[in-house]
Amino acid sequence: MSIAVEARPNRGLHVALWVIQALLAALFLFAGGMKLAMPADKLAAMPLPVAFVRFIGVAEVAGALGLVLPAATRVRPILTPLAAVGLTIIMVGGVGVSIMQGMAATAWIPTLCGVLTGLVAWGRVAKARIQPRG
Repeated sequence: MSIAVEARPNRGLHVALWVIQALLAALFLFAGGMKLAMPADKLAAMPLPVAFVRFIGVAEVAGALGLVLPAATRVRPILTPLAAVGLTIIMVGGVGVSIMQGMAATAWIPTLCGVLTGLVAWGRVAKARIQPRG
């Protein structure tokens, strides 16, 4: 008879994920906030409809909050990897838009962000899960 012992996550991985989460949250809060605050005439220059760009801005701000708040408060921390997955999907779209605009050289930015959000999602589910309060 063996008793399964849950391994504690590596402290370094836990800290690294928190640093990545905080940096990504700041980035997405800024990027989403700019999409929401920018005048519609400036957004019209983008290859996407203004309403869709505003929707992406809302999703980025919500995702930024979701990367940090559920894990920090330990209230429904499973929402943190879900927010990361949502932001990963947005970044896949960002890579596609960059390539469609003929700016493949700058597609590395959303690619890197997508890889990092994917890393947070994987890390918070498989390697360094945050336990809910209580």
